[in-house]
Order: sequence, then structure tokens, then C-alpha cells
Amino acid sequence: MRAFGAVLASTLLASTVLLTGAAPALADATWSPSPIAWTTCPDDPDNPGVPDGECGTLRVPLDWDRPQGPSIGLAVARHRATDPAHRVGVLMADAGGPGSSGAEIPLSPGYFGAEVEARFDVVGFDLRGTGNSGRIDCDFPAGAPDNEPADRARFEELRAFDRQVVTDCRARNLPVFDHADTATNARDLDAVRRALGEDKISFHGASYGTLLGQQYAERYGDHVRAMVLDGIIDHSVDLEHFVGDRAAAVDELFGQFTAWCAATTTCALHGRDVLATWRQAQAAADAMPFPHNWLRDQVYQDMRVPDWDDVGQVIADTAAARSPVRAEFVPNYPSIRLAVVCQDFDLRMRSFTQYSAMYAEELRRSPIMRGSTIGHDEATACLGVAGPPANPPHRLNVSKAPRILLLSSRYDPATPYAWAVNVHRQAPANTTLLTYEGSGHGAYRRTPCTRAAVDGYLLTLKTPHHDFGCPA
Repeated sequence: MRAFGAVLASTLLASTVLLTGAAPALADATWSPSPIAWTTCPDDPDNPGVPDGECGTLRVPLDWDRPQGPSIGLAVARHRATDPAHRVGVLMADAGGPGSSGAEIPLSPGYFGAEVEARFDVVGFDLRGTGNSGRIDCDFPAGAPDNEPADRARFEELRAFDRQVVTDCRARNLPVFDHADTATNARDLDAVRRALGEDKISFHGASYGTLLGQQYAERYGDHVRAMVLDGIIDHSVDLEHFVGDRAAAVDELFGQFTAWCAATTTCALHGRDVLATWRQAQAAADAMPFPHNWLRDQVYQDMRVPDWDDVGQVIADTAAARSPVRAEFVPNYPSIRLAVVCQDFDLRMRSFTQYSAMYAEELRRSPIMRGSTIGHDEATACLGVAGPPANPPHRLNVSKAPRILLLSSRYDPATPYAWAVNVHRQAPANTTLLTYEGSGHGAYRRTPCTRAAVDGYLLTLKTPHHDFGCPA
């Protein structure tokens, strides 16, 4: 990982930023971006996108604390406003992950409402380690130990395995691996703004992209025109809440599935005791030759959508001793989380005792689902990462930013509703919380109500100062 001195300097810089908001501007003043040379985007037969999209590359410092040192190229894409006479400005967007390609958003028609696309230049870029911006890919060897170790010896075996994975991954992906945390990406975002020649930008961040938005608003709030954050990451959470809040959220969401199944005749479990069948399926899954908790992981992926029909079918098939394992496309998330999530949160578990306490709390808050796939997996993956996080967790301070619109589904298994509420509490003076009273990860594109609220705010900057909601 980064040398201790560099990490300490980064931590001190972050502390100064929170107090004054001035340090990044001073640190970045010695560097100026070159204009982006826009060209026709390369053909992508799997994602033809919009024919008039533009693509380019912006070179930025690899290490923002050494702006005259080596650089890295960021893949940037733009779709110009279709009604340029009424153009409002630039709307930057990030779809999170980490691992999702921000450069694909401007090239994906219909991601935003028609009027938003008419009046904004939509711009996105691949964050460090993703897509065409130094993509991080690790080699994960076979035979990984179970990440729910039952005793101290198995915990140490898992930690040794994870350390080797991280060591090999870092060596394979230098130098970007050491410079991919979200605070660094926020400085890249401002570099894109400067290269576009814009004094202010609007921003839409989804899922992990909400952390990028928050950190940009902390550092460069005076350059924000409007900001929408959908599916909120809470950067202030400790290990217990990072895992435990997600564990509680998946059990709450399972309750929504149970209610849906009772009311829906097409549910594969309609008319049956859903909880009893789920326990039967869990027992059957444990006896199958698949990785531990594969059934929970499959159901979790369905619940993010949510795809209730598939949840019911998966449980029914497994309870009947059929193995309904679905193939799933995943970007480089398992790799990049080692360089991003493990540097944005303090997830280091220093002993089996600490792990056992975390796992006990996870099971206490999630007796039905046995915990959360994403929370548990990220925490245990970070066992192999040494040193303190480069981007330490802290409470939000966006006092220089305008009003920010926060969105959250009431039942979100990936970014729990509790996180949105807590982020709102940290910045009550200039955030408004829109609650989608439904299920799934992300709220913006769920209903006409959520779309209208977001699009209206981006276009007019008008949003209630009081919290409000949209029905499921």
C-alpha cells in the first residue's frame, strides 16, 4: 500500500479540508488540465449507445499531492444537450459499483429524462481502476477459504489467503491500485469540470457514486450547481454498522417478499409457509456442492432489482433439491473494491475475537437471511489490506454546497435506508430526503414520481426544504 508518510499526509490534508474547505484548491492550483480532444466514440457492438456521443481522454496526476509527477488517463464521454438553445449546463454522472463505467452513462439513451437530456450536456468518466481508466483486475486463485470462519485457525487461514490476494493484485495493478480511493476520484471529478471550462456542474450519483458526490461537495461545494444522490453510502459508519445495517436491511426486504408472495398467485411459494420453505431451502443448499451461502447470495442479487418471481422460484427449486444457480455478469467489482472500498472505510479486523463479535451482531440483526452478502464479503475481503485507510471515514460536512437531493428506497439491501437518514442528519441544513416507499437498490428510475422529482430539481433547482416521499 501507500507509504505510511503519504497516507499520513493524505489524512492530514483531509482533516484540513473538513475544517477550511481550502486545501485541495491550493494543492491543485499548480496543475491545469488540457482541454479534452473529443472524437467519435469507438464502435461497441454490445452497447451501440447514441450515435452522436463524444469520447476523449483527460490526463490527470497519478498522485494529486505530486501534481507534476506521473499521470493517468481518464476515459471521458459526453452527450451534448439536444436543445442547445436552452442548455442549462453540464450534468456529471456516476453509477457507482465501484466498478461501473461512468463513461457509458452519456452513451446510454434514456438514462435521464428526455428534458434533462435536452438541456444538459451529460458527461461521465471511468473512475480510476474501472473501464478504460487503468482497469484493475486481480487473479483470484481457486480454493479460497470460507469467509465465515468458525474458529481462530480458520480465521488466520482466511486472513493469510486474503493478504496474498491483495499483495498479488496490487503488484499486478500498480501504480493505479495505490491511488484509487474516492477522495482521489473527487479531485479527478473537479479536473474534468475544469477541463470542460465550467464554473459549476450538476451531479447525479447512484449507489457508490453517492460517496463520490458527497466528497466532491465537501471539497468543492462552491462549484456545485445541483446534486442528486440516489442510494446513499454513509461514509461515517464503523465496521459494526457497515455490516450490521446491511444485514438488518436484507431481513426487512425479505419481509416485503413474503408479503408480496402471500398476495400474488403467480409466486412459486404462494399459499405456502414462506419462512418454513426458506429454512428448508437453506438446509438443502448447505448440502449442495456449492460455496457456502450461495443461496443467500443468489436471493440477495434478485432482491436488489427486485425480481420477486425469481426469488420465489429459486427458493422453491432449492427446497425441492434442485440447484437453480444463475450465471451473473459482474464487472471488476471484486478486484476494485480492494483498492477503493478498503481505502474508504476502516474494515480491518485485527483478531478472531473482533470478527466473532461482528458476525454475532450480523446474525442477530439478520436471523432470516444469515447476514448480508455485500457487507460481509467486503469486510472479510479487506482482511488482507494493510495500514490505515487512505480516505478515512468521517461525518459529512457540505456546508459550502447548495441544497442536495437525497433519494433512497425504503427497503434497499445494498445501501440501507438507515444510511440515507443518517447522512441527512449530518447535513440537515442543505439536504432534502426523498423516500421511495418501495423495494430495491436505487430509486430514481422506479416511478414517474421519483423521476419527476429528480428531473424537476435538476432543471429548476426547486425542491421542498421538508422531506417527502413517493409511493411504491
